[in-house]
Amino acid sequence: MTESLESLRARAEGLLDEARYGEAVAPLQALLERAPSRGIGHRLGYCHLALGDFAEAERVLRREVEAYPDLVNAHNALGVALVNQSKREQALEVFRMAAALDPQSVEAYNNIGNALSELERDEEAIPYFRRVIELKPEQAEAHHNLGLAYHRLRRHEEAIACFEEALRLAPAMTYTLGNLVRNEIAICRWAEIARHLGALRGKLAAPGAVEEPFTVVVVSASPQEQRRCAESYIRDKIPRRPAPLAAAPRVFGGRIRLAYLSADFHEHATSYLIAGLLERHDRSNFEVTGISFGPDDRSPTRRRVQQACDRFFDVRPLDDAGAARRVFELGTDIAIDLKGYTKNARPGILAWRPAPLQVSFLGYPGTMGADFIDYLVADGFVVPEDQHAFYSEKVVSLPDSYQVTDDRRRDAESPPTRSQAGLPPHGFVFCCFNNNFKITPAVFDVWMRLLGRLPGSVLWLLEDNPAARRNLCDESRRRGIDPSRLVFAPRAPQAEHLARQRLADLFLDTLPYNAHTTASDALWAGLPVVTCAGRTFAGRVAGSLLRAVGLPELVTESLQDYEALAAKLAADPQSLSSLKERLAVNRKTAPLFDTDRFRRHIESAYATMWEIRQRGEQPRPFTVRTIA
Repeated sequence: MTESLESLRARAEGLLDEARYGEAVAPLQALLERAPSRGIGHRLGYCHLALGDFAEAERVLRREVEAYPDLVNAHNALGVALVNQSKREQALEVFRMAAALDPQSVEAYNNIGNALSELERDEEAIPYFRRVIELKPEQAEAHHNLGLAYHRLRRHEEAIACFEEALRLAPAMTYTLGNLVRNEIAICRWAEIARHLGALRGKLAAPGAVEEPFTVVVVSASPQEQRRCAESYIRDKIPRRPAPLAAAPRVFGGRIRLAYLSADFHEHATSYLIAGLLERHDRSNFEVTGISFGPDDRSPTRRRVQQACDRFFDVRPLDDAGAARRVFELGTDIAIDLKGYTKNARPGILAWRPAPLQVSFLGYPGTMGADFIDYLVADGFVVPEDQHAFYSEKVVSLPDSYQVTDDRRRDAESPPTRSQAGLPPHGFVFCCFNNNFKITPAVFDVWMRLLGRLPGSVLWLLEDNPAARRNLCDESRRRGIDPSRLVFAPRAPQAEHLARQRLADLFLDTLPYNAHTTASDALWAGLPVVTCAGRTFAGRVAGSLLRAVGLPELVTESLQDYEALAAKLAADPQSLSSLKERLAVNRKTAPLFDTDRFRRHIESAYATMWEIRQRGEQPRPFTVRTIA
């Protein structure tokens, strides 16, 4: 017997009220077929949105807005379906139509702002978020979204004000506290940082709490805390895991097909490090594909990476599902993610499991907490064996350092004069060219004591943003150090940046987040680095590099020892000169800058992963033996 229309409506409404969207599809579909009326298609489309079937949601909602062109909510829902398929320009047009239909629609203006931000048009997005706030000042989400736009524009002080207001309105709002902390550390605004970090850690300890993993990697000294955050984040971002695309692996014997995925195949640290490896992969055993979802800056670095790959694809126009299908259709055996949870990351691509094996490497110093990532490429120093439990991936330990380097990159050019670099004509030069967000009050205290102990010395820092410069000068003054002894270096092209480091005497590292590529750059330029090894991957990278370049004595285990070692070297020109001479020799002979040696080791790692898979075994941790 056919169910009555009244019964279908009642059943659908009841299921929707209980958020049982999968079960609500059938009665709504039946209503749409038997007695189409205003709003049925919108409700059905919403169900498909909730279930993650964005293509079907788009199909249903397009029919709805064609039938009822004044239905604002259906336009907004259609735009959401389009955004989730990376059809951002189309979504923007639909959201604008919704706003035109209802100039008071808070949802439409918020959606326009979000769509513009997705298109990296944050300046254009700002007026729309402000319009939402005008219409509904108590909407915390709008303040949060406006803060994100300011953050991406590096207008950190305005971002902080937005996040503070969002937290005032909604203290438990997801991601807002972490974004507040991230912007505070970006400008070294430390007045409230201890309280906010305490609140962030307290929040992360609660079940189900969600924050951005990269922020936690930057500020946390606990690998356990980092794993808990990563696992919560990926559950929040990808609550419904799609069916795996990858079929059973092919028979072992042919070339292993590698696909490197990144948004950083342009003028970026990741490309500086990995370009030489991509060029040198053994093509008799490996086929190399580049999968790019970041900007094409048409730079020499971009061209070099493209030419280093056997195949190279720009998947920016594709949504995660489409990009995953591209990886799968290429017959990829091992997909290597170079992004983790850093800027422009797209973990949703690998959530589709487009390759039988999936690996995290180089770009993210921590666990992704995702069950679709099988291995993490590390080394025995950045991830000691007794810390493997804090990583959801199986840890692969390379013999020297996990960080690949490029021994074909240009040598540093002739340095500028001290005057050209803004340095005084005489005096010891401590430097730290890390991003300012890595500087903590405890580390800055050490630096100021070092300046106090060595008259005439200066601290040479990267000028990240004007607010950070102003705050750091204020902090030095509070510690009794003339702010004029802080010298700020603007960002510069890679060759110039390497060259100017020859003017420095000693690089001082940060904690809990070390110098990574920045440390590699300093060592390549011949500048010794003093570091303090922390407890997390991010806090042990510089130590890994120093050990691989033959200078393990520059790795300390406490800030007290770090300060003592830096003071000793600054007061002993002969010892420091000897270190620089050793570094100059080791740069040519030590493992750190031997790209081909690294290539042999990581290829051995890939081959072992593949052999384990071919035997039908589950991924397991292993150590790669040294290959001379």
